[in-house]
Amino acid sequence: MASSKKVAWAQLKVGILTSTALVIFVVLVFLMTGANSPFSEKFVVYTFFPDSAAMTEGSVVRLNGILVGKVKRIELTGSANAGRAIRMTLEIEQRFLPNIPKDSEVAFSAENVLGTKYLNIQRGTSVETIRPDAEIKSRDDKDFMAMLSSAYPLLDSMQAILKRVDGIVAQLESGQGSIGKLLYDQDLYNKVTAILADFQKVTHALASGQGTLGAMLYDESLYTDIRGTVKRLDNIVLGLQQGEGTAGKLLKDPALYDELKQSSSQLRMLVTNLNAGKGTAGKLLTDDAAHAKMLLALDHFNTTLDKVNSGQGTIGQLMVNPALYDNLVGTSAEVKAFMQDFRKNPKKFLSIKLHIF
Repeated sequence: MASSKKVAWAQLKVGILTSTALVIFVVLVFLMTGANSPFSEKFVVYTFFPDSAAMTEGSVVRLNGILVGKVKRIELTGSANAGRAIRMTLEIEQRFLPNIPKDSEVAFSAENVLGTKYLNIQRGTSVETIRPDAEIKSRDDKDFMAMLSSAYPLLDSMQAILKRVDGIVAQLESGQGSIGKLLYDQDLYNKVTAILADFQKVTHALASGQGTLGAMLYDESLYTDIRGTVKRLDNIVLGLQQGEGTAGKLLKDPALYDELKQSSSQLRMLVTNLNAGKGTAGKLLTDDAAHAKMLLALDHFNTTLDKVNSGQGTIGQLMVNPALYDNLVGTSAEVKAFMQDFRKNPKKFLSIKLHIF
């Protein structure tokens, strides 16, 4: 059986180890969380806000981003002034007192839109420092609150987007849609692989100078022809710039430009006169009586054509009567034969015979 001294010594060792571990744990907590040292001297200042912005007691207080203290207390003031509805007691380490000017301002801040909020003291420019138990002016936090308010719709939108992305990923995993089939359809994969292989053959043929495109890339004579064509085009452009040829004169000759401008003005005047009903053509375009006469003349002409097509009148008979056509053709042949005989032997037809009784 163990003696009482050994038991006491074992208990003492356990107690020492436990105390040491507890001290180490507390030190690590202070080092990891950045909390203020419990052994340093501190002073208290006060600030007022219209809203606590969900801040909690123990929140961090920073001076231009550097940890200097914590929020000791948050309470309602009951003041009628809306800007002083909330009073916050800030506990700051004494060693930072010379670094906080009297005209410094404090405001809400956060690591990011969704990060932990803290109070940040923005250093002023006054040579006089703040005093313990004094009030430090709060800066307008409307922008910060608006930023926090805008974060909630952003979260809702991100959540909706994530749901849609999750649905798309589920469809892809199930092989639905074009991309899903591309990922899981073996036949489509084989087709794509075959297309890539054909494309590789085409690029290899181009690189080796095969085919029309390959010849265009590597044929020196084709390059020379294209270069000569470009040179001729350059000569043509140079001739145009120098006013050579008809097109060059159009570009460079001011007299020709003036004539074209004058012709354009005359054409514009002619169109204006036509629209105003001047002249014969203008009256034809704008005079209703002349238009009616033209329509009447066209009706008479159509009627005459209908009669000719139906065989009425001499011209109609010529159009539709084959016997009359044949007679005209025969008469024409006889007249032609007569003229030929007359040319061969005109005396035959011009001789005069006298008979004396």
